[in-house]
Amino acid sequence: MSTVTTVVLAGVGGQGTILAGDVLAKVAVAEGFDVKLSEVHGMAQRGGSVDTIVRFGEEVFAPVIDLGVAEHLIAFELLEAARKIPYLAPGGRLVVNTRTIQPLPVLTGVFPPPVGLVPALEYEGAIFLDAEALACEAGSPRSANIVLMGAASVGLPFSAETWRSVIERRVPAKTVEANLRAFELGREACEGGACSS
Repeated sequence: MSTVTTVVLAGVGGQGTILAGDVLAKVAVAEGFDVKLSEVHGMAQRGGSVDTIVRFGEEVFAPVIDLGVAEHLIAFELLEAARKIPYLAPGGRLVVNTRTIQPLPVLTGVFPPPVGLVPALEYEGAIFLDAEALACEAGSPRSANIVLMGAASVGLPFSAETWRSVIERRVPAKTVEANLRAFELGREACEGGACSS
């Protein structure tokens, strides 16, 4: 088994993938791991793909990865989940927000909307949750990214207290309470079996 763990966070511009990746990286550092982080911004302001790769372990030499090596794929919407499946290692953990954000060519009618995403992701063993609904329940519709970090935290080797501490320091002061609640709701969803797979 590799001594380096790789997590891919996949979303589109405006979903908070970069903040989520920064939180994850800071959690890993706080728990004593070497960490490498890389980001790919694809026309983020126009709904383009935004990917963050976080790698942590005793010693991490590079932030980039090959296909099929990520132990965790956290997808902020369905289409990005399907696009990034090739990065997931066999038996890897796939957490997917049930939201769909149609790309510009679909919105303009150039291409039809993709079909069959949920069955394809189910085949890959996806754990689904409605992060937006849980974020609204937490009191902050924009905290879906932190809901997803809560869900992801169940499968990662970090203490919940470290997560809470980093979130408190990283999010805007006026949103701390809602983001901590969002984290707990995401975590509880997977711990309690509410995440469907």
